[in-house]
Amino acid sequence: MCKVIGIDPGTRSFDICGIEDDHVYYEKIIDTIDIAKNPGILLKSIEDLFPLDLIVGPSGYGVPVTYLTNIPFDKVEDWYLTNILLLKKKDLENALKRGDIGIMVYYGMVKSAIEMKKRKWPVCYIPGVIHMPTVPKYRKFNKIDMGTADKLSTAVLGVYDQSREYQIDYSEVSFILLEAGFGYNAAIAVYNGRIVDGVGGTSGGLGFLTIGSMDAELVQLVGIWEKSDIFVGGASTISSKTDPRELEKCIDTDNRCYEAWQALIESNIKNVYSLLPSVNNKPREIILSGRLSRIKRFEEELSTKLSKIAYVRKIGYLNGAKITKEAAQGYAIVACGLAGGYFEDLIDWMKIKEAYGTAIDYVVHPKKELIRGLFR
Repeated sequence: MCKVIGIDPGTRSFDICGIEDDHVYYEKIIDTIDIAKNPGILLKSIEDLFPLDLIVGPSGYGVPVTYLTNIPFDKVEDWYLTNILLLKKKDLENALKRGDIGIMVYYGMVKSAIEMKKRKWPVCYIPGVIHMPTVPKYRKFNKIDMGTADKLSTAVLGVYDQSREYQIDYSEVSFILLEAGFGYNAAIAVYNGRIVDGVGGTSGGLGFLTIGSMDAELVQLVGIWEKSDIFVGGASTISSKTDPRELEKCIDTDNRCYEAWQALIESNIKNVYSLLPSVNNKPREIILSGRLSRIKRFEEELSTKLSKIAYVRKIGYLNGAKITKEAAQGYAIVACGLAGGYFEDLIDWMKIKEAYGTAIDYVVHPKKELIRGLFR
């Protein structure tokens, strides 16, 4: 039996999920802004659960499976900012001064890592899609974000869920996961029970908050960008609505809301269609997850349009889960597998322990030399 915790760092909330074997025994949701102001809130919600076999901490863009105990204390902040968040400290400080909502999640993640290191907790960090050996290298060129660690974790839950739903082996699982969150959208292709491709929140269509992929002409015209700039330019900016449900309410009465909604729906659909070749054009299912998938109209419109490809359904939860997001449950599954518990076979099958490299390994543009030193 394993007793583990998974922590999903969302733009809106941190979700904490604890499992023993395949059953959820603990769930907690904390506002991201509250954690940014006081990281101790996150730690307090976990420390009473000890002893724990493993905690999979907020892993951002991902790293090969890395244990916090192996990172020197004086290196934790720089290592975390660079490798997990792909973020310069100056950009973080500037964004915090402005009070940028999107960047608050990063601040909370950095502080929580430092505090867990102080306490010598059994913490590890996990890969993103680009680190996976099951994704062919030719799909990785000039990509950094093919799906962050939380999107990978949701895909892990998806593999388990489809295997359970249809009583099939992991090797028979095939789907495209569409994750639509408060900040980002992403899609991940799973074939033969393994992650084979992905479109990340900054490489695909726009999200509710985020701009998504950017025209290279825009990039060169602007010239100077900060991390916080990716958290604007999405449906929220188009519509001037700060909550997805506010956007839904004005679709039929406000043309700007209508356009923002259509952009959001269509960007998700395009993400899915772009991954069809990676699953031999025949996924068993399209699986929906994320905060936006809980909005009925959003779910219905996507289901209607994507049903032309395959059966569409919302992802199933772990036994006992009631309130935590899908990614938090996936984080916990990975923790349990890495700790040698109930999900070890699943994690071994998906080759998560074999992840390798950094997020910039497949950039072939000459400008890569300007950032290579950050990852030494």
